Amino acid sequence: MIIVGDLGMAFKNIVVEKKDGIGTIKINRPNVLNALNKDTIIELSKAVEELEKDKNIKVAILTGEGKAFIAGADIKQMSNMTPLEAKEFAEMGHGMLTKIENSRLPFIAAINGFALGGGCEVLMACDVCIASASAKIGQPEINLGIHPGFGGTQRLPRLVGRMKAKELLLTGRNLDANEAHSIGLVNMVVEDEKLMEEVKKLAGKIASKSPVQTAFIKALVNKGIDIDLNSARSLEISYFSSGFSTHDQKEGMKAFLEKRKPVFKGK
Repeated sequence: MIIVGDLGMAFKNIVVEKKDGIGTIKINRPNVLNALNKDTIIELSKAVEELEKDKNIKVAILTGEGKAFIAGADIKQMSNMTPLEAKEFAEMGHGMLTKIENSRLPFIAAINGFALGGGCEVLMACDVCIASASAKIGQPEINLGIHPGFGGTQRLPRLVGRMKAKELLLTGRNLDANEAHSIGLVNMVVEDEKLMEEVKKLAGKIASKSPVQTAFIKALVNKGIDIDLNSARSLEISYFSSGFSTHDQKEGMKAFLEKRKPVFKGK
């Protein structure tokens, strides 16, 4: 099902679905292994905004059509860029990934194949990642005479540590799913045919929780990791106390005491 965005544009390079509180964005350029060109980045950015605005959506899934998640940025489009055009392209990529990172929605990356270059950078902007057993993940930009431009040099060391990140960035080698899991780049590896089943199972579990608190937890982890521990602890106390002004906190604790499942309303 192709959804028409709020601005009346039909997406050409992605498919967006909404069902049972879960929004799914699928990059749909399988003929080029879902490579990210400018138009696709713009559409992804608008799709994130659309899901963000829909209060019925509680979690988002990002995946690709065919045998790739995202095999990288569109090299054909990039090859003749001027420095100014390259700067604008990098800013577009950073802007789109920042929207994913700052969204109230938890984003689950479903890695169905190649997640290279820009694909790995998209993966790292998501909150949870499940990979198929055949997935290949990496930052091979150095093999093209460049380095990552959508945040790869910054998010990768935060996820896997400085020395491991430098090894991967300097060699440009790809990881299989199991090695990516072993260094903390993906949360779980599943058989190819079970990927979306497991992703939807996880998405449903997250969607059943308080949307207020999923947004709070995401913000606390993302903000807290970049500040000193004392400031981060103060931030947690502030969010924690704010939670006691919500319906979901009252409902969650009442349901616990009454030995029933809570009905969260996201307020």
